[in-house]
Amino acid sequence: MTEAVPPVETVPPPLEEGVRLTPAELKRRRARSIAIAIALAAFVALFYVVTIVKIGGNILAGSGKLM
Repeated sequence: MTEAVPPVETVPPPLEEGVRLTPAELKRRRARSIAIAIALAAFVALFYVVTIVKIGGNILAGSGKLM
């Protein structure tokens, strides 16, 4: 005979209060997030430009040679 499986509780546990940020803190968080996004985009653009310059230099240097 199989044993009965106890029912799974479907009600989530009560949410904890957590930290409530003030409007000034939310504004600073948003400004910091935007600054990080801009820095990341600049870093990606820098890698892109450096890669294109390196590849372009290799293509121009090897354009007179046959493979």
